[in-house]
Parts: sequence; structure tokens; C-alpha cells
Amino acid sequence: MTTGFHFKQALTDQGWQQNVSATITDTGNFETLVQDDNPNGYPVIENPVVPGMPNLHSHSFQYAMAGLSEVRRNPVDSFWSWREMMYYFAHNVSPEDLQAITAKLYMELLKGGYTEIVEFHYLHNDTDGGYYARAEELSAAVLSASNQTGLSLTHLPVFYAHANFSGVSPQDAQRRFINSRDQYLRLIEALKDPQAGHNLGIAPHSLRAVTEEEMTWLMDLRRDLLPGCPVHIHVAEQTKEVDDSLAHSGKRSVTALMDQAPVDETWCLIHSTHLDDSEVAAIAASGATVGLCPLTESNLGDGIFRAVDFLAADGHFGIGSDSNICTQPMQELRTLEYSQRLLHRQRNILCSEQLPNVGSYLWQKAAHGGARAAGRAIGRIAEGYRADFVELSHNINGIMAAVTPEAVLDFHMFAGQQAEIAGVYVAGRQIIRDGQHPQQAGIDASYISTMQRLAQKL
Repeated sequence: MTTGFHFKQALTDQGWQQNVSATITDTGNFETLVQDDNPNGYPVIENPVVPGMPNLHSHSFQYAMAGLSEVRRNPVDSFWSWREMMYYFAHNVSPEDLQAITAKLYMELLKGGYTEIVEFHYLHNDTDGGYYARAEELSAAVLSASNQTGLSLTHLPVFYAHANFSGVSPQDAQRRFINSRDQYLRLIEALKDPQAGHNLGIAPHSLRAVTEEEMTWLMDLRRDLLPGCPVHIHVAEQTKEVDDSLAHSGKRSVTALMDQAPVDETWCLIHSTHLDDSEVAAIAASGATVGLCPLTESNLGDGIFRAVDFLAADGHFGIGSDSNICTQPMQELRTLEYSQRLLHRQRNILCSEQLPNVGSYLWQKAAHGGARAAGRAIGRIAEGYRADFVELSHNINGIMAAVTPEAVLDFHMFAGQQAEIAGVYVAGRQIIRDGQHPQQAGIDASYISTMQRLAQKL
């Protein structure tokens, strides 16, 4: 059965268009998009509509520790000291806790305008490091949260085997993350269900955590079980990682990765903060997407991505919430643009001739890049793509009286404190209405109960 909507203003690949009638198939995809006067009488959406935003990088359990690491514990605090708090927190989360935390996070991400989540999932084992009877025990909690909230999921079980380059043995603090090859294979086989509704990919955690031999094995596993699936990896987030890579192989992190693996458009390189000129060019030429997490990268003091150079080389990027200190894609994109303004001491940097409005440009580029990273036909209001879209408030009688539809993303991204989102739709079905989720009360109650229990352990 085909349904439809009539958009008064919509951000499409052709830019902002007015009076667009969209038909949607019973599988939740856009079937046709036609500019007309709504002869079929479809429900009219008066507010501006933009593509749903894919979130290409999340560690859902970290949502519950937001704000707990903002105390200086070292003379020079850094990512590495933050990581110790993360390890401590990870040791106390049960499968039931993870489901409650993830459901709360996914609900809030939907409210922010995300319609797809790529979960970089490395919490696999019991609290003592032993394997669960079901290899997928903790992954199942994530899948359950996705089903409960309606946030579409691309699930990336992480292969994590070592503490640093040269196959250094893992630390006890990493015991919940570590998998043998056999256990990882069991995990992938357990999750490889075409009827489950989620998308599945693989994720070597980083070059620190995976040897060259293990990378080759992972690529063989992918070829045999999940051909063409998304592959994500942390790379070049920290200068220490780059230095350690140079000490190990004489190569910088991204250069070493390109020599080890068949990086192409199905890959997503998370962070890629510290690049030289050759690495900027190499990533862009490969077709890989760079996964930027501007708020987490700012929070951890990682550094600033070379966005201007990368986009000049026709590179692709998307955004992720990573440690989940924020659930608003608008704020991630604002932080990305502001970092470039501070770096280059200019204004309105990330935009184009076709989309001179910074908000529209950033939203569209991130939506396209996030879709590439998820390996799904999403992130566009276009025929054949999944009907994920976000209805932005455009209160012409109030503070936005002077804001044109073309500038509504600029307003929400740069002038408002928080984006006013009137509705969020996934596969043509409205999930968020006036900022509310239909299961909000139950999700909130479970989360509060979980946090009260965890607070007694921390």
C-alpha cells in the first residue's frame, strides 16, 4: 500500500524545493517525488523538512557516564586519563543495564533528528571477562533497544584483541572487550540474521588493538560471511597513536592502515584527526568516509580535523555522537564549523556555491556521508531511498519571523540553544511528535532505575 506526504519545503539533492508530493511504498521507501499542488490530497507538512541524519559512531553504554569525567585527576588530563574512567564504568554494566541505557540514548537521539545509528559495539563479555553462554548477549541488548525505540540500527561488533601495537597483551581493564577469533566468529554468525531488521558490519577496533595478521583474517571473514558490509575503525584520533604507529612500523596511522587493508567506499575511518597531506589525499581518493565526532573530540581534547583540505579533495564525512555527551546533530555540526572558524579565523567556511547556507550544506553532506558509512540507502529525500525525514519547527509568528525556509537550518544550528524539531519519521512512520516518544514514560523509568543502581557501585 502506498502512502504519501506533501512537503511545503524540502531539502533535496537539488537544494531546497517547494511543494513536493512524496509517495512512500509499504516497505518505507520514497517511491516518487513530484513538485505539484498536492492533487492527491496527501497530508501536508507545513514546516521545512530535511533528510533524517545517520549517526555513524556510538558507544551506547558511555551515555550513562556523561558528566562523570569532568574532574581533573592528573596534572595534564587527556583522552588516556578519561579512558580509565570509561573502563571503570564499563565493568559495572549488566545486559539489563545496557538495554535500559541504550533505549534512553536512542530515544534522545531520535528527538535530536537522528534516524539511523551505527553502533560501534565493543562491550562483549561478562564482568569478569568470561564469555556469556550466548556470544551475542550484550549485542542483543542493543538490538532490543533499537526495536523498542524505532531508531534504525547498523550494528558493528568490534574485534578487539590487544592493548597496543606489536600484539601487546590486553590489560585487565579491557577484559569485557576482548574476543578470540573463534568467539568473534560465533558472535557474527549469531547476529547474521537477514530477518532481524538490523544491518550488520564489522569493526577492527584500531591498529593498536588488531595485528596485521588479524586484519587479514577479518577481511577474509568479511568476504565469506558479510561481503561488502560496512567496515569501521578508529584511526589517528590521538597524537600518541600516530607516534606509536611510527615507532612500530615507521608509518603514520592512516598510511599504515592503507597498506594493511583494502580501504574503499565501504569503510569509515573514525576521527582521522591527525593527518599529513598525503593521508588527507589518500582517504579522499579511497572513497572512504571520515567519521567525525566533533563534541566528543572537543571534550577529549583530541584536536581539529582538516575539514577544508579534505573537502577540497572531494572527501566524504559524516557525524557521530561517540561518547554520547550530546544527542543533537545540530550541535555536532555547529562545533565542526566553529572549529574551522577558530582554526582559519574566517566565517562561513563549510558551504558551497550550490548550498551557500552553512547549515544546509553541513546537514546534507553529513547525511550523505552517514549513509555511506551505514551502507544503506538513506540520508536523502530522493526516490528509492528510505523515507527518513525530520520536520523542523518554523514558527513564523515568533522569534523566527525573519527566517526563510532556506535559512531554517542556519537558525537551529547557530542561533538556537536547541533545535526545535516538530517531528521525526523513520521509513515513513512518525516516531517523534512534538518532542515526545510514544514509549517515553517506560524508557525513562527503566533508565532512572538503572542509574540509581549503578550509582551505588561507582
